[in-house]
Amino acid sequence: MSAHRVPGSRRERALRSAAAAVALGAAIWGGAVFAAQPPPWVQAGEIPLPPWVKSARVLKRDQPLFEAPGENARRRGSVDRNVQLPIFAVRRGDGCLGRWLEVGATAWVCDDAVELSAAGPISPLVRTWRDMPDGLPYRYYFVGPEGTFGYRRAEAADIDAPDAQLEPGFAVAIVEERAQGGARYGRTNSGFWVPMRDLGPVRAFAFHGVDVPAGAAEIATAWVVSDKAPLYRRTAAGFARTEESKARFEVVPYLEEAQGAPGKLARVADGDGAAWIAARDLRRPSVAPPPPEVDVDAGERWIDVERATQTLVAYEGRRPVFATLVSTGKGAPGSSSVTPAGTYRVWAKLLTSDMDNLEDEGADRYYRMEDVPYVQYFSKGVGLHGAFWHRSFGQVRSHGCVNLAPLDAQRLFWWTSPRLPAGWTAVLPTAHAPGTVVRVR
Repeated sequence: MSAHRVPGSRRERALRSAAAAVALGAAIWGGAVFAAQPPPWVQAGEIPLPPWVKSARVLKRDQPLFEAPGENARRRGSVDRNVQLPIFAVRRGDGCLGRWLEVGATAWVCDDAVELSAAGPISPLVRTWRDMPDGLPYRYYFVGPEGTFGYRRAEAADIDAPDAQLEPGFAVAIVEERAQGGARYGRTNSGFWVPMRDLGPVRAFAFHGVDVPAGAAEIATAWVVSDKAPLYRRTAAGFARTEESKARFEVVPYLEEAQGAPGKLARVADGDGAAWIAARDLRRPSVAPPPPEVDVDAGERWIDVERATQTLVAYEGRRPVFATLVSTGKGAPGSSSVTPAGTYRVWAKLLTSDMDNLEDEGADRYYRMEDVPYVQYFSKGVGLHGAFWHRSFGQVRSHGCVNLAPLDAQRLFWWTSPRLPAGWTAVLPTAHAPGTVVRVR
């Protein structure tokens, strides 16, 4: 999770631009304007920060940020440990023994949670995470069939004094490994050391969606969703099954439709040979008009989730730009596990979030997935996120969320709004940066 600073004049210009944007909001407190002095602005009567202070270093992982300096202010997001945040303003407020620091556009943190630093702040051009080739920000592992135990200190394993028990099938993110007492242990992102012998690695999954050509009136692409989809040849007598087939997740053109003995078929190749596949073995997204919440003239970005085809299409105004397979909620119509239809806006974006059902006393089977990547909540606890624990995309599968292949979740996370500022691990929208529209139909 390291971040490289961008050197040179471009970085300096970006820092000045970011400072100016935040300064505009920080400069007005109850009618008092501080334009005459350079940032950080300090409330009248307060002691200025020492001149050597250039940033605020965050002391703990996922440190909360707030929209205003006060304990009852709305959450604005969170920041990763050790990030050097810029400081634009200083003021007193409830819920902080020291003073509140403005460290971003309408983003405040109590100075009790940071360490003032002479180091320069993180560049606004830096992403908290880089894009990964497999879409996974960590190395993930599943707990084996016998379960395992976790230790706050690796040395505690020598005296068999565990601090946590992990059930079979739980998933953890390993961020460090070390040898201890003749065995190898991995530290989870939540801080427990677990024996690596009890874990099985998550394998990379190469599937991802496709770009939609500019000007396309419809999406002439489909994915095979059967393990082995037979190909048919059209004859004078109808359609004849061949020995050829397509494998799951192959991308095929969708050229035309016809009716035959297998039902509806789609032509997926030119020529008279094995060019047809039963439509039931395919998933093809449809183009749909935008909901009224979208500013079409501005080319506002929005997402359309179609439950009938288990597909997702990303739009800019009326123009589809990206399409892929998803897995939405599985269950009886109207049940809590079905992804709810409606038009929403993303209300929170998190780089990762733990997901489990450990408090569901009626559950047949318990699960816990730590650090689920690229989460975008749009309806209470329902959201878009990466899923590394299954490969059932194109089929209903989830407990209500819209599951995406990791590469697609990574792509959409950085495409939607609000944008995640440098060093942050979560962000909530504001009136100036609303969340992306998500429609489920």
